[in-house]
Amino acid sequence: MQMQGNTIFITGGTSGIGRGLAEAFFQRGNQVIITGRREERLKAICARHPGMYSYVLDVTNPAAIQAVARRAIDEFPSINCVINNAGVQMRLNFVPGTEFDPAGMETQISTNLLGPMRVAMAFLPHLAGQSGATLVNVSSGLAFVPSARFPVYCATKAAIHAWTLSLRHQLRRSGIKVIELIPPYVATELGGPGKPAVPAGGRGPMALDAFIAETMRELEPDVEEVAVGSAKRLVAAAALDEVKKAFVAMNG
Repeated sequence: MQMQGNTIFITGGTSGIGRGLAEAFFQRGNQVIITGRREERLKAICARHPGMYSYVLDVTNPAAIQAVARRAIDEFPSINCVINNAGVQMRLNFVPGTEFDPAGMETQISTNLLGPMRVAMAFLPHLAGQSGATLVNVSSGLAFVPSARFPVYCATKAAIHAWTLSLRHQLRRSGIKVIELIPPYVATELGGPGKPAVPAGGRGPMALDAFIAETMRELEPDVEEVAVGSAKRLVAAAALDEVKKAFVAMNG
């Protein structure tokens, strides 16, 4: 991926991986535009990084995606990179007789799957005319070996993986590079304060700084897929057709 001289539009840029990527690319001299639902966070981040810009955006709102994309392209016609990062993770239990949150199911699907698809559709016609055009979709190691605690989250990320493969193939002659970024369990706000603790003997989260540093190194070569940290192990398990064994090991 071209690491300098870009104008980058990032969804979910107020915390975690999105914020980390925004700051890392900004430090390399790229023009960075972040989006998120929390305006006060957007303003605070941009105040700490003069020259970074932001838009309030809820990716579950199709009309808002179209409006923000039009405005961003008008105000920053050099946009040549879009990073689909916004996501939510909720614990859901489908066992009959247990409490179930249908709104949580729909929110995850709308945010994690329909959101990236709609953002891509809003920007692809513009990206097709840009030099160094790149679309980065953030999936998860859990797209390859799911955690049963987060069944809908894992399903949406598996769908992002499949969609990214198809999208890359369809756009192979368009001049738009399509990259899948595959994080491991990273120490961020994803999942909220109720996220289950790591079980005894389990793998703890990767520090965000370490994740961002490795990601930036891995993105520099001409790659289509970047698995970071322990996500490499989950991708390898899927590639070796050992998903069921890895699933049993992960879920006890």
